[in-house]
Amino acid sequence: MKQSTIPLAFPLLAVLSSCEDRGPQIDIESAIPVRVEAVTRGAIAEFATATGTARAQREGDLQCLESGAYQLQDNPRTGRPFAMGDEATAGELIVRLRNPELVNQVGIDSRRLAFTSAQREYEKQQALFDKGGITLRELTEAERAYIDARYNLESAEIRLAKLEVRAPFAGKVVDLVHHTAGQLVDVGSVLGQVMDYSTLYAEVSLPSQEIGQVVSGKEILATHYGGTVPDTLRGRVAQVSPVLDEQSRMFKAALKVDNDSLSVRPGMFLKVDVVVASKDSALVIPKDVVIDRGDSKQVFVIEKGIAVERSLETGLSNRDQIEVLSGLEEGERLVVEGFETLRNRSKVKITNTADAAAGR
Repeated sequence: MKQSTIPLAFPLLAVLSSCEDRGPQIDIESAIPVRVEAVTRGAIAEFATATGTARAQREGDLQCLESGAYQLQDNPRTGRPFAMGDEATAGELIVRLRNPELVNQVGIDSRRLAFTSAQREYEKQQALFDKGGITLRELTEAERAYIDARYNLESAEIRLAKLEVRAPFAGKVVDLVHHTAGQLVDVGSVLGQVMDYSTLYAEVSLPSQEIGQVVSGKEILATHYGGTVPDTLRGRVAQVSPVLDEQSRMFKAALKVDNDSLSVRPGMFLKVDVVVASKDSALVIPKDVVIDRGDSKQVFVIEKGIAVERSLETGLSNRDQIEVLSGLEEGERLVVEGFETLRNRSKVKITNTADAAAGR
Protein backbone atom coordinates (compact mmCIF):
# COMPACT_ATOMS: atom_id res chain seq x y z
CA MET A 1 0.00 0.00 0.00
CA LYS A 2 2.78 2.47 0.80
CA GLN A 3 4.47 1.78 -2.57
CA SER A 4 1.23 2.56 -4.47
CA THR A 5 0.65 5.91 -2.79
CA ILE A 6 4.15 7.37 -3.17
CA PRO A 7 4.04 7.87 -6.98
CA LEU A 8 0.71 9.73 -6.69
CA ALA A 9 2.15 12.30 -4.26
CA PHE A 10 4.74 13.62 -6.73
CA PRO A 11 2.25 14.86 -9.39
CA LEU A 12 0.14 16.53 -6.68
CA LEU A 13 3.16 18.35 -5.26
CA ALA A 14 4.15 19.45 -8.75
CA VAL A 15 0.70 20.92 -9.38
CA LEU A 16 0.72 22.79 -6.04
CA SER A 17 4.22 24.10 -6.72
CA SER A 18 3.16 25.30 -10.16
CA CYS A 19 0.13 27.19 -8.69
CA GLU A 20 2.32 28.89 -6.09
CA ASP A 21 4.74 30.07 -8.79
CA ARG A 22 1.96 31.77 -10.74
CA GLY A 23 0.54 33.57 -7.65
CA PRO A 24 -3.19 34.19 -6.87
CA GLN A 25 -5.40 33.65 -9.91
CA ILE A 26 -8.35 36.01 -10.67
CA ASP A 27 -11.24 34.64 -12.59
CA ILE A 28 -11.67 37.40 -15.19
CA GLU A 29 -15.03 36.05 -16.28
CA SER A 30 -16.48 36.55 -12.75
CA ALA A 31 -14.76 39.92 -12.06
CA ILE A 32 -17.00 42.98 -11.62
CA PRO A 33 -16.53 45.62 -14.36
CA VAL A 34 -15.60 49.05 -12.98
CA ARG A 35 -14.33 52.37 -14.25
CA VAL A 36 -11.57 54.18 -12.39
CA GLU A 37 -10.09 57.67 -12.19
CA ALA A 38 -6.87 58.88 -10.64
CA VAL A 39 -7.22 60.88 -7.42
CA THR A 40 -6.06 64.43 -8.14
CA ARG A 41 -5.80 67.82 -6.52
CA GLY A 42 -8.04 70.71 -7.47
CA ALA A 43 -10.01 73.71 -6.28
CA ILE A 44 -13.18 73.23 -4.25
CA ALA A 45 -15.75 75.57 -2.75
CA GLU A 46 -18.50 75.03 -0.19
CA PHE A 47 -21.79 76.86 -0.59
CA ALA A 48 -24.80 78.08 1.31
CA THR A 49 -27.76 77.52 -1.01
CA ALA A 50 -30.95 79.52 -1.36
CA THR A 51 -33.54 80.44 -3.98
CA GLY A 52 -34.85 83.78 -5.17
CA THR A 53 -36.37 85.71 -8.03
CA ALA A 54 -34.26 87.79 -10.41
CA ARG A 55 -35.10 91.50 -10.52
CA ALA A 56 -33.66 94.31 -12.61
CA GLN A 57 -31.11 96.42 -10.79
CA ARG A 58 -32.81 99.52 -12.23
CA GLU A 59 -36.39 99.90 -13.38
CA GLY A 60 -38.30 103.09 -14.12
CA ASP A 61 -41.82 104.02 -15.22
CA LEU A 62 -42.60 106.16 -18.26
CA GLN A 63 -45.06 108.49 -16.53
CA CYS A 64 -47.11 111.50 -17.63
CA LEU A 65 -46.25 114.61 -15.66
CA GLU A 66 -48.68 116.73 -17.74
CA SER A 67 -51.84 115.79 -19.63
CA GLY A 68 -51.83 115.80 -23.42
CA ALA A 69 -52.55 113.99 -26.67
CA TYR A 70 -50.50 110.78 -27.00
CA GLN A 71 -47.83 110.65 -29.72
CA LEU A 72 -45.54 107.59 -29.67
CA GLN A 73 -42.15 108.45 -31.18
CA ASP A 74 -40.12 106.54 -33.75
CA ASN A 75 -37.09 104.55 -32.65
CA PRO A 76 -34.17 106.07 -34.62
CA ARG A 77 -32.43 102.69 -34.73
CA THR A 78 -35.35 100.79 -36.28
CA GLY A 79 -37.22 103.53 -38.12
CA ARG A 80 -40.54 102.45 -36.62
CA PRO A 81 -42.45 103.43 -33.48
CA PHE A 82 -40.94 102.25 -30.22
CA ALA A 83 -42.07 98.76 -29.19
CA MET A 84 -41.55 96.43 -26.24
CA GLY A 85 -38.08 94.90 -26.38
CA ASP A 86 -36.45 97.95 -28.00
CA GLU A 87 -33.29 99.45 -26.59
CA ALA A 88 -33.48 103.01 -25.30
CA THR A 89 -30.63 105.35 -24.44
CA ALA A 90 -30.62 107.55 -21.34
CA GLY A 91 -32.90 110.54 -21.86
CA GLU A 92 -34.25 109.29 -25.19
CA LEU A 93 -37.70 110.60 -26.16
CA ILE A 94 -40.27 107.78 -26.16
CA VAL A 95 -43.62 109.62 -26.07
CA ARG A 96 -44.50 113.24 -26.82
CA LEU A 97 -47.69 114.79 -25.40
CA ARG A 98 -49.36 117.51 -27.44
CA ASN A 99 -50.99 120.26 -25.34
CA PRO A 100 -51.35 123.59 -27.24
CA GLU A 101 -53.16 125.23 -24.34
CA LEU A 102 -50.25 124.60 -21.99
CA VAL A 103 -47.77 125.85 -24.59
CA ASN A 104 -49.72 129.12 -24.89
CA GLN A 105 -49.93 129.54 -21.12
CA VAL A 106 -46.22 129.08 -20.74
CA GLY A 107 -45.36 131.61 -23.47
CA ILE A 108 -41.86 130.22 -23.94
CA ASP A 109 -40.93 132.62 -26.77
CA SER A 110 -41.91 135.67 -24.73
CA ARG A 111 -39.91 134.49 -21.78
CA ARG A 112 -36.85 133.90 -23.95
CA LEU A 113 -37.07 137.46 -25.26
CA ALA A 114 -37.50 138.81 -21.72
CA PHE A 115 -34.45 136.86 -20.55
CA THR A 116 -32.31 138.10 -23.46
CA SER A 117 -33.37 141.70 -22.85
CA ALA A 118 -32.71 141.51 -19.11
CA GLN A 119 -29.31 139.93 -19.71
CA ARG A 120 -28.25 142.68 -22.09
CA GLU A 121 -29.51 145.39 -19.72
CA TYR A 122 -27.57 143.87 -16.83
CA GLU A 123 -24.37 143.69 -18.87
CA LYS A 124 -24.86 147.33 -19.95
CA GLN A 125 -25.44 148.52 -16.39
CA GLN A 126 -22.41 146.59 -15.17
CA ALA A 127 -20.22 148.34 -17.70
CA LEU A 128 -21.59 151.74 -16.62
CA PHE A 129 -21.03 150.90 -12.96
CA ASP A 130 -17.39 150.03 -13.65
CA LYS A 131 -16.96 153.51 -15.13
CA GLY A 132 -18.78 155.18 -12.24
CA GLY A 133 -21.81 156.08 -14.36
CA ILE A 134 -24.48 154.50 -12.11
CA THR A 135 -24.96 153.64 -8.47
CA LEU A 136 -24.69 150.20 -6.89
CA ARG A 137 -28.43 150.25 -6.29
CA GLU A 138 -29.15 150.70 -9.98
CA LEU A 139 -26.79 147.81 -10.84
CA THR A 140 -28.48 145.62 -8.23
CA GLU A 141 -31.89 146.33 -9.71
CA ALA A 142 -30.66 145.32 -13.17
CA GLU A 143 -29.16 142.13 -11.76
CA ARG A 144 -32.41 141.25 -9.96
CA ALA A 145 -34.41 141.71 -13.19
CA TYR A 146 -31.93 139.48 -15.02
CA ILE A 147 -32.17 136.72 -12.38
CA ASP A 148 -35.99 136.87 -12.36
CA ALA A 149 -36.08 136.57 -16.15
CA ARG A 150 -33.74 133.58 -16.02
CA TYR A 151 -35.86 131.81 -13.41
CA ASN A 152 -39.04 132.51 -15.42
CA LEU A 153 -37.47 131.01 -18.54
CA GLU A 154 -36.19 127.95 -16.67
CA SER A 155 -39.62 127.38 -15.09
CA ALA A 156 -41.24 127.52 -18.53
CA GLU A 157 -38.71 125.06 -19.96
CA ILE A 158 -39.26 122.67 -17.04
CA ARG A 159 -43.01 122.75 -17.52
CA LEU A 160 -42.80 122.16 -21.27
CA ALA A 161 -40.32 119.31 -20.68
CA LYS A 162 -43.12 117.50 -18.86
CA LEU A 163 -44.80 117.03 -22.25
CA GLU A 164 -41.86 114.80 -23.24
CA VAL A 165 -41.73 111.30 -21.72
CA ARG A 166 -38.11 110.14 -21.84
CA ALA A 167 -36.20 107.03 -20.80
CA PRO A 168 -34.80 107.64 -17.29
CA PHE A 169 -31.67 105.58 -18.10
CA ALA A 170 -30.30 103.27 -20.78
CA GLY A 171 -32.13 99.95 -20.91
CA LYS A 172 -34.88 97.99 -22.59
CA VAL A 173 -38.46 99.09 -23.05
CA VAL A 174 -40.21 96.20 -21.30
CA ASP A 175 -43.76 97.57 -21.32
CA LEU A 176 -45.78 100.03 -23.38
CA VAL A 177 -49.43 100.67 -22.52
CA HIS A 178 -51.50 100.75 -25.72
CA HIS A 179 -52.85 104.18 -26.67
CA THR A 180 -54.05 105.35 -30.06
CA ALA A 181 -52.35 108.38 -31.57
CA GLY A 182 -53.97 111.58 -30.33
CA GLN A 183 -55.65 109.92 -27.34
CA LEU A 184 -55.78 112.22 -24.31
CA VAL A 185 -53.82 110.86 -21.34
CA ASP A 186 -54.07 112.30 -17.85
CA VAL A 187 -51.41 113.49 -15.43
CA GLY A 188 -49.97 110.54 -13.52
CA SER A 189 -50.74 107.93 -16.18
CA VAL A 190 -48.04 105.25 -16.57
CA LEU A 191 -47.29 104.77 -20.27
CA GLY A 192 -44.67 102.05 -20.00
CA GLN A 193 -41.56 100.83 -18.23
CA VAL A 194 -37.81 100.69 -18.89
CA MET A 195 -35.45 98.21 -17.23
CA ASP A 196 -31.71 97.87 -17.07
CA TYR A 197 -31.01 94.24 -16.18
CA SER A 198 -27.35 94.02 -17.17
CA THR A 199 -27.02 93.65 -13.40
CA LEU A 200 -29.67 91.64 -11.56
CA TYR A 201 -30.81 92.03 -7.99
CA ALA A 202 -32.21 89.26 -5.79
CA GLU A 203 -33.15 88.82 -2.17
CA VAL A 204 -32.77 85.41 -0.51
CA SER A 205 -33.33 83.96 2.95
CA LEU A 206 -30.61 81.81 4.49
CA PRO A 207 -30.56 79.59 7.62
CA SER A 208 -29.32 81.11 10.85
CA GLN A 209 -26.23 78.87 11.07
CA GLU A 210 -24.81 80.57 7.97
CA ILE A 211 -25.09 84.15 9.31
CA GLY A 212 -21.42 84.32 10.30
CA GLN A 213 -20.20 83.02 6.94
CA VAL A 214 -22.34 85.02 4.50
CA VAL A 215 -20.89 88.54 4.44
CA SER A 216 -20.88 91.44 1.99
CA GLY A 217 -18.54 90.88 -0.94
CA LYS A 218 -18.75 87.06 -0.91
CA GLU A 219 -18.84 85.49 -4.36
CA ILE A 220 -22.05 83.79 -5.51
CA LEU A 221 -23.15 81.52 -8.36
CA ALA A 222 -26.70 82.07 -9.59
CA THR A 223 -28.21 79.36 -11.79
CA HIS A 224 -31.39 79.52 -13.85
CA TYR A 225 -32.84 76.17 -14.97
CA GLY A 226 -35.61 77.46 -17.23
CA GLY A 227 -33.82 76.84 -20.56
CA THR A 228 -32.59 73.68 -22.23
CA VAL A 229 -29.19 74.20 -20.61
CA PRO A 230 -28.75 75.63 -17.07
CA ASP A 231 -27.36 79.15 -17.18
CA THR A 232 -24.98 80.04 -14.34
CA LEU A 233 -23.92 83.63 -13.63
CA ARG A 234 -21.45 85.06 -11.14
CA GLY A 235 -22.18 87.78 -8.65
CA ARG A 236 -21.62 88.91 -5.09
CA VAL A 237 -23.36 89.50 -1.80
CA ALA A 238 -24.32 93.19 -1.61
CA GLN A 239 -25.93 93.41 1.84
CA VAL A 240 -26.67 91.11 4.76
CA SER A 241 -29.23 91.70 7.48
CA PRO A 242 -27.76 91.27 10.98
CA VAL A 243 -31.04 89.94 12.45
CA LEU A 244 -33.22 86.86 12.01
CA ASP A 245 -36.86 86.74 11.00
CA GLU A 246 -38.89 85.93 14.10
CA GLN A 247 -41.02 83.30 12.37
CA SER A 248 -38.63 81.56 9.96
CA ARG A 249 -35.44 82.05 12.02
CA MET A 250 -33.66 82.94 8.77
CA PHE A 251 -31.80 86.07 7.72
CA LYS A 252 -32.03 88.11 4.53
CA ALA A 253 -29.22 88.76 2.06
CA ALA A 254 -29.34 91.05 -0.98
CA LEU A 255 -27.37 89.87 -4.02
CA LYS A 256 -26.11 91.44 -7.22
CA VAL A 257 -25.61 89.21 -10.25
CA ASP A 258 -23.62 90.13 -13.37
CA ASN A 259 -25.83 89.63 -16.44
CA ASP A 260 -23.96 91.37 -19.26
CA SER A 261 -25.31 88.89 -21.82
CA LEU A 262 -28.90 89.58 -20.66
CA SER A 263 -29.43 85.81 -20.78
CA VAL A 264 -31.35 85.79 -17.49
CA ARG A 265 -34.49 87.94 -17.43
CA PRO A 266 -36.17 89.70 -14.51
CA GLY A 267 -38.82 87.46 -12.99
CA MET A 268 -36.87 84.25 -13.58
CA PHE A 269 -36.31 81.81 -10.72
CA LEU A 270 -32.71 81.56 -9.49
CA LYS A 271 -30.90 78.94 -7.43
CA VAL A 272 -28.16 80.79 -5.58
CA ASP A 273 -24.96 79.31 -4.15
CA VAL A 274 -23.03 81.64 -1.83
CA VAL A 275 -19.37 80.67 -1.46
CA VAL A 276 -18.76 80.34 2.29
CA ALA A 277 -15.40 78.49 2.16
CA SER A 278 -12.93 77.49 -0.54
CA LYS A 279 -9.51 75.92 -1.16
CA ASP A 280 -7.32 76.24 -4.24
CA SER A 281 -5.55 72.89 -3.86
CA ALA A 282 -7.13 69.88 -2.15
CA LEU A 283 -7.66 66.17 -2.81
CA VAL A 284 -11.05 66.28 -4.50
CA ILE A 285 -13.21 63.37 -5.61
CA PRO A 286 -16.76 63.11 -7.03
CA LYS A 287 -19.27 63.23 -4.21
CA ASP A 288 -21.52 60.55 -5.70
CA VAL A 289 -18.82 57.83 -5.38
CA VAL A 290 -18.74 58.15 -1.59
CA ILE A 291 -20.75 55.48 0.25
CA ASP A 292 -22.24 57.05 3.37
CA ARG A 293 -22.79 54.51 6.15
CA GLY A 294 -23.91 57.00 8.75
CA ASP A 295 -20.89 57.03 11.04
CA SER A 296 -18.36 56.52 8.25
CA LYS A 297 -17.71 57.27 4.58
CA GLN A 298 -16.13 54.72 2.25
CA VAL A 299 -14.83 54.49 -1.30
CA PHE A 300 -13.11 51.75 -3.29
CA VAL A 301 -9.64 51.90 -4.82
CA ILE A 302 -7.98 49.30 -7.03
CA GLU A 303 -4.88 47.42 -5.89
CA LYS A 304 -3.56 44.65 -8.17
CA GLY A 305 -6.98 43.91 -9.66
CA ILE A 306 -8.73 43.89 -6.28
CA ALA A 307 -11.20 46.49 -4.96
CA VAL A 308 -10.05 47.68 -1.54
CA GLU A 309 -12.42 49.60 0.71
CA ARG A 310 -11.10 52.82 2.25
CA SER A 311 -12.58 54.88 5.07
CA LEU A 312 -12.38 58.63 4.55
CA GLU A 313 -12.10 61.75 6.62
CA THR A 314 -13.69 64.53 4.58
CA GLY A 315 -13.70 68.33 4.55
CA LEU A 316 -15.40 70.83 2.27
CA SER A 317 -18.17 69.60 0.00
CA ASN A 318 -20.74 70.81 -2.50
CA ARG A 319 -23.30 69.22 -4.81
CA ASP A 320 -20.67 67.58 -7.03
CA GLN A 321 -17.40 67.31 -5.11
CA ILE A 322 -16.00 66.47 -1.70
CA GLU A 323 -12.59 67.10 -0.17
CA VAL A 324 -10.62 64.14 1.22
CA LEU A 325 -8.53 64.94 4.30
CA SER A 326 -7.32 61.39 4.88
CA GLY A 327 -7.89 57.90 3.48
CA LEU A 328 -6.66 58.48 -0.06
CA GLU A 329 -3.41 59.49 -1.69
CA GLU A 330 -2.90 61.49 -4.85
CA GLY A 331 -2.59 59.22 -7.89
CA GLU A 332 -4.51 56.24 -6.46
CA ARG A 333 -7.12 54.70 -8.75
CA LEU A 334 -10.59 55.45 -7.43
CA VAL A 335 -13.61 53.42 -8.56
CA VAL A 336 -16.12 55.89 -10.01
CA GLU A 337 -18.49 53.45 -11.75
CA GLY A 338 -19.55 49.98 -10.67
CA PHE A 339 -18.79 50.50 -6.97
CA GLU A 340 -22.41 49.89 -5.92
CA THR A 341 -22.04 46.09 -6.07
CA LEU A 342 -18.50 45.87 -4.72
CA ARG A 343 -17.39 44.36 -1.44
CA ASN A 344 -13.99 44.64 0.17
CA ARG A 345 -11.50 42.48 -1.78
CA SER A 346 -13.92 41.97 -4.70
CA LYS A 347 -12.36 40.92 -8.01
CA VAL A 348 -12.71 43.65 -10.64
CA LYS A 349 -12.19 44.19 -14.33
CA ILE A 350 -11.22 47.75 -15.28
CA THR A 351 -13.14 48.96 -18.32
CA ASN A 352 -11.22 52.21 -18.90
CA THR A 353 -9.49 51.81 -22.26
CA ALA A 354 -6.13 53.23 -21.19
CA ASP A 355 -5.96 51.43 -17.84
CA ALA A 356 -7.13 48.11 -19.25
CA ALA A 357 -4.60 48.26 -22.09
CA ALA A 358 -1.85 48.94 -19.60
CA GLY A 359 -2.94 45.94 -17.56
CA ARG A 360 -3.36 48.00 -14.39
